[in-house]
Amino acid sequence: MSSSSPIDDPLITTFGRLVEAYSRLEQWLGSAMENEAGLPHVWFEVLIRLARSEDGQLTMSSLADQVALTTSGVTRLVDRMQAAGYVERRPCPTDRRVSYAGITAAGHEALDRAAVVHARNLRKAFDGFTPQDLAALDGQLDRVREAASRLPRQR
Repeated sequence: MSSSSPIDDPLITTFGRLVEAYSRLEQWLGSAMENEAGLPHVWFEVLIRLARSEDGQLTMSSLADQVALTTSGVTRLVDRMQAAGYVERRPCPTDRRVSYAGITAAGHEALDRAAVVHARNLRKAFDGFTPQDLAALDGQLDRVREAASRLPRQR
């Protein structure tokens, strides 16, 4: 007997698995990072994205998109991180309406300490995955990210 209920759509189950896995990993990895490195996971995400960006900076709107926050949410986050000395605001030389968040030397130091903890804990979380498994997962996640990037923005 097959069900024709909308809640039985296989894509709903697939997405639910993704959400469940992300939630559990975020909870465990985030707690470990905070406890072991003294850095909230969202701060780590901001710092790593800045460190990997050209000139160690991103516009506030680009940063908000990358860490899935509203522009006002990322503004408040950057304010707290700036007070801690990990980031600084930088003006755009060509457009006064645009400002950048840039990583500081203290931010790089905090990121380096936290990255050691995070990498160790990720190795624990993905223990048993072969390099081929991880490459396949990366490929599938790239496809999901690409599909998501084509969707219209809802703000």
